[in-house]
Amino acid sequence: MALTLPDLVALYAGAGRRLYGGEAVSQRAHALQAAHFARAAGLPDALVAACLLHDLGHLLSEQSDDALANGDDDLHQYRALPFLRGLFGEAVVEPIGLHVAAKRYLCRAEPGYRAALSPASQASLALQGGPMSEDEAAAFLARPHAAAAIALRRCDDAAKVAGLVVADLDAYLPLLERLAATTAGNADTPGAGDADRPM
Repeated sequence: MALTLPDLVALYAGAGRRLYGGEAVSQRAHALQAAHFARAAGLPDALVAACLLHDLGHLLSEQSDDALANGDDDLHQYRALPFLRGLFGEAVVEPIGLHVAAKRYLCRAEPGYRAALSPASQASLALQGGPMSEDEAAAFLARPHAAAAIALRRCDDAAKVAGLVVADLDAYLPLLERLAATTAGNADTPGAGDADRPM
């Protein structure tokens, strides 16, 4: 069942106040910072929305802050997808599903990337499968939304700055409403949503 925009607002107002997986910012602050960096980089609106929503799975799973330290991976990159597919199109949803894979890819592809990750992100990497193999990297790059997922990942990695002042969620609601309306308008198009099937 798809979430509604009021549902998203309520999640960030409630569960979004929790700390973000051992980082020095809340889930809400992390999401807003990621969207901020996406906008600052001039990324498309759909990718700004993906950056805002990329960790929604953590909010839905209600994972505790010490879960990663206890070896619990909530597979957040997949958890939110069924709830978002009815609201947004593939340009928003698919990079979210790939943003953990993008981290694993960058750990293989870019010298120094892994060492630059925050301690919490390095800890979660082990639970998420570690750096990709050569075959995994090739398969990842062949996916239609791989480049968008990499761009999302870079915003994700930057979005952990304690005390950074950025626009609040209200600033993104018109963008989300516009993207949702576009998705609803395409719902009756033959074949619409085919690319949104689970990975």
